[in-house]
Amino acid sequence: MLAFLKRILKSTHTVIILFSAILVALLFYAFPPLWELGAGNGNGVTICLADDISPAYREVINDFNKEYKGRIHVETINIPFSKFSTNQRKELFDRFFRTKSSQVDVFSVDEIWTAKFSKWCDPLGVYFPDSLKYAILPSALKSCYYDSTLVAIPLFVDVGLMYYRKDLIDRLPNAKVIEDELHRSITWGEFEKLGMEFKGRPNPFYIFQADNYEGLMCSLDEMMAGLGYPLYAGGAFQLQSRGAEEAVEKLVNLVQTYRISPLAVTNLRETSSLNYCLKHNGIFLRGWPDIDQTLRDAAARSGGGEEWAMAPVPHFSGHPAVSILGGWDLMISKYSLHKEAALTFIKFLVRRRIQEIMFEQGGYLPSNANVYVDKNFVKKNPDLEFYIRLLNSGVHRPSLADYTRFSDMISYYVKLAISGKLSANAALAEAAQAIKVYDVYRR
Repeated sequence: MLAFLKRILKSTHTVIILFSAILVALLFYAFPPLWELGAGNGNGVTICLADDISPAYREVINDFNKEYKGRIHVETINIPFSKFSTNQRKELFDRFFRTKSSQVDVFSVDEIWTAKFSKWCDPLGVYFPDSLKYAILPSALKSCYYDSTLVAIPLFVDVGLMYYRKDLIDRLPNAKVIEDELHRSITWGEFEKLGMEFKGRPNPFYIFQADNYEGLMCSLDEMMAGLGYPLYAGGAFQLQSRGAEEAVEKLVNLVQTYRISPLAVTNLRETSSLNYCLKHNGIFLRGWPDIDQTLRDAAARSGGGEEWAMAPVPHFSGHPAVSILGGWDLMISKYSLHKEAALTFIKFLVRRRIQEIMFEQGGYLPSNANVYVDKNFVKKNPDLEFYIRLLNSGVHRPSLADYTRFSDMISYYVKLAISGKLSANAALAEAAQAIKVYDVYRR
């Protein structure tokens, strides 16, 4: 265990050195120089946004620049997920803001980073009256506070769910009953029985993300919360609780006992699990709303009647269905020289109409609550009714400055358990001990 801890610390040092080099390259190549921002272009104040800039995102930025022409102009630094993993993006921002540069005004963070980056942002509470806060989904706004201070505003939300091959389920004699169960949220017990009906077929039944990274933590946290055992409570991780043991044993049994999930899941993350599912004709896939269009496109290309549908993730019998929440929040850099303009831009991005555009054209799940009660818009986009049901029963991961450090430790050992290399109890005990030693080490 100590060897593992040293390896984590050593690898973190290596990552910091690596991304320091990347940062220097970006400052000269990707980041627009300060003297070019708004220089002689008559655009008034120019602010800089750092984010993954999709076509839909670009469209609303262009709309903002048109509306505020001559007053505020937004330039962008594109940090695409296709080139930067979530953790790489975190390290990049970490190193950048240590330079105290005023070059970036607005930046987006994974909701689990809010605590970590709160020291580099400008508090927003005094700028957002209750009338504006009420327009934001309470479940989304909750992730934007640190130490009771509003430090961010949610650009979009995310929620864990499950996709399934409706065309394959429809071939079963009891298809209607099964689909009704799926739409309500099927119990794990019934889900495992359903998996037995597909035994012997080449299709992998249930694909989830079980590599040692945050995606695995989402499943663990979700399961523990459903059982009534928060992952983190009372100032400590509850890793040796009955809930933690039952959750890890369930993940292990899916692969090792019932064998309805392939061992390959222990090397899968979001993109690789999606690719694996499509390549091997998977039946169920744990995922997020952002892959919905990819699955629809794949079905259209198949030409064989392939059809995907969405359902809540399974839940434990006698316990409520729970979905893990995610999303990306916007922050204003404490070093920004144009905070009022940056604030104006953020308020623009969470307008109802702008959020609707980003949803329809880019699949961004709205953080503005008014979108979900716009009857005409919901009628055109009925999936919103499904999403809001999941969001209302969602739970957040712990808001801790060092959360990702602890998450790495926990997921490392849980993966070993799912791989059959440790028992659930042993994996949780090792993870708890690693966290304890780390706490002592950092003091």
